[in-house]
Amino acid sequence: MDSKILEKYKKVEDKLTEEEFEKKFNELKEEYAGNDLMDDLDLAKMVVGLFNDEEEEIKPIAKEGDQIKKIKDLYDGEDDVTLIGRVFSVSDPTDTVTRAGKNIRFAKVKLADESGEVVATFWTENIKLLKKFSEGDIVEITRLSVKKFRGDLGVGLIPTSTLNVLNSDDYANLPEYQENITSISDLVPDTTANVVGRIIRISPIRTFDSNGKQGKVASFDVQDASGKITYTLWNNDVNLIEKLELSEGDSVKLLSANVRERNDEISLSQFSGRIVKGDFDVPEFEEEISKISQVTESKDINLLGIVTKVLDTIEFNRTDGSLGYVRSIEITDDTGSIRVTLWNEDTKLEINKGDILKIISTNIEHDDYSESGYKANTNWNTRLILNPDDNSNLMDVFEEYKEKLKPIKIANVQEYEDDGEELDVIGRLVSISEIREFEREDSTPGIVRSGELADETGIVRVSFWDNKAQETFIIGTAVHLENARTRVGLYAVELNAGRTTRIIHLKDNEVVDLPPLSEIEDNIYTTKKIEELEEDDSRIRVVGRILDIQEPSEFQRQDGSPGIVRSITLADETGSIRTSLWDNQAEIYFEAGDSVKIQNPRVNYRNDGFELSIGANSNIERASEEDTVDLPSYEELEESIYKIKTVDDLEDDDRDVKITGKIVEVNTNKYLLTQCPSCNNSIEIVDDVYECNYCGESFDKPKNLLMIHTRIEDESEEDISATFFGKLAEELLGTTTDEIVSTIEDTGDEGALEGKLEELENYTITIIADVDFDDFNEEIRLKPKKLISKEL
Repeated sequence: MDSKILEKYKKVEDKLTEEEFEKKFNELKEEYAGNDLMDDLDLAKMVVGLFNDEEEEIKPIAKEGDQIKKIKDLYDGEDDVTLIGRVFSVSDPTDTVTRAGKNIRFAKVKLADESGEVVATFWTENIKLLKKFSEGDIVEITRLSVKKFRGDLGVGLIPTSTLNVLNSDDYANLPEYQENITSISDLVPDTTANVVGRIIRISPIRTFDSNGKQGKVASFDVQDASGKITYTLWNNDVNLIEKLELSEGDSVKLLSANVRERNDEISLSQFSGRIVKGDFDVPEFEEEISKISQVTESKDINLLGIVTKVLDTIEFNRTDGSLGYVRSIEITDDTGSIRVTLWNEDTKLEINKGDILKIISTNIEHDDYSESGYKANTNWNTRLILNPDDNSNLMDVFEEYKEKLKPIKIANVQEYEDDGEELDVIGRLVSISEIREFEREDSTPGIVRSGELADETGIVRVSFWDNKAQETFIIGTAVHLENARTRVGLYAVELNAGRTTRIIHLKDNEVVDLPPLSEIEDNIYTTKKIEELEEDDSRIRVVGRILDIQEPSEFQRQDGSPGIVRSITLADETGSIRTSLWDNQAEIYFEAGDSVKIQNPRVNYRNDGFELSIGANSNIERASEEDTVDLPSYEELEESIYKIKTVDDLEDDDRDVKITGKIVEVNTNKYLLTQCPSCNNSIEIVDDVYECNYCGESFDKPKNLLMIHTRIEDESEEDISATFFGKLAEELLGTTTDEIVSTIEDTGDEGALEGKLEELENYTITIIADVDFDDFNEEIRLKPKKLISKEL
């Protein structure tokens, strides 16, 4: 042990061993870890005091031989000191946590004698002594330790310190205490003062970062007959608001408050003083609520209004690198509306349109972007009270206003006649497109995607712009759009969801009046048979069975982005139709024979026939038993759709005919087509670079398409031309296009596969094909769609 600590041990060596002393010393050291006011010597004194107290009665009044010191004679390192002085200030106890995680309390008491002043620190064990005295009393405190802290001498109590209140008449030489109350208007910066006033506002507790540590701050405003001022509490002192049960309207005495000036404003701080709650003679509190239309640039304004607009919170980087948050809302009273800016922790308050909001102590500033010319800007002193218990006459007005704020039915969107009108709707998402990039007139990039919302009354198209386009949307979920803007289109009114729009994803239990998706779909979609389809049909539903399905194929769009497409043949009892599934839809697992329900497909007329296109705006799913009650089986559809014919029975424009015949001729001269990877059109080579004649793209490697020209002869002894392309040609030849290209590159011989092509002759094949007229050769020809069999 240190020699000074060992010296303290000598005082109790007859009561415990050195090891026992050291053990108790270490326990106290752990308990008070992080307490900068107590060093090892102070802790050793505490151990001595604990064991001396076990057998020696501590007398409250100093006896002969005790060190009753004058304050001016104190020196650093003294212990077992007794002081007599008058109490000039008493702080409220403060809770804190040591580095070891121990909870401790302390309070500061300023003492004065005729020689000077000193601050005495009361620790957890001594806090109970505070009840014995108040400002102005003369006290005697024993067993004090003297220590210099931050340049000033102070004294600290130990667990066995005693305190006694003495008779003031016996100490006429001590300085007099006068509890002078200073009016708020007379406060002078850089002094301490006593103030009596009534609390008119209490701020919420806020957190802040300082040098990597988190702190807390809260404040309340007090008012007397001369004015009002803010009283600030820091860190653990913020808990005094709850401990003292302070409320707006309470009268309080603020003792030894520090007066400070900042930015030309005077305020009070809690450091060594205390708060006394009582019944003091101060003016009654009357809360003044300003009318929104009457506010001008000013501070500490109170407002009451109904929330009529809520925008999303925006995240930004502060200059110190930390994150900040800002959010705008709009409130309205019976005279007008004003934009309110919320900052940081206030942005986390769950505020919704239709809530009543009381704002205490906000600042009104100029705003060039609002109709009124002003906005309300909150600050760390501002208090927000959501849906207050208020008897104001405005509450009836707000209730009427709430009705006007409710979302409208989607059918009513069509009643709006002007662009840019704001409205709210709730509906289920029935379609959503992929995100599309674009360039604005100012050359800045943007993104947009479109979707459709529907309720029991109708459907509306919505364009989602920029960050709103990046929301996660799921078909069938309920969506609440706030502040969507109208756009009057050529045929209908549409909605734009942009920067000021709020998108709220709702759960089913939050929209009990909104029908389920199936009911909405039945209302907005018209079910059609395949033979009833017409070009540009919209909002239709088709139920059919998959007769044929191809593997997905990858491709590159003109913007360079990758895509996936898959082709299926869909059939019902009225006919069949080629159907293209794009991107995510192409990756859904289906098999031939599956029954499917397709909603909102695009109907195109292409290659002398109708086709269906299933993209992000469409939906394809397995059909239910209810949907397929009248749908024929796979075998029945094959028999009815795929008509067996011979070559001599074929007619121009025949569709889905089933032909069986022998390959009697294969053209081996030209079997690879080079195409543009972007648009699939023909290309040419210019200076060893491929260029597309159609889209103008240049590239190093073309897309290759396998093409096999054949003639087929059947039992009617008639023959007909049949050309196989792509996957169907690969299936016929029994190899892939990539393998063919690789063989040609390895051999350098474009005729390397002539033998393999010639081997196809004499094979008997059964195919499904369409028939059209070849104008060049003036004959009908087959366009194979499916290879059913191939055998010698």
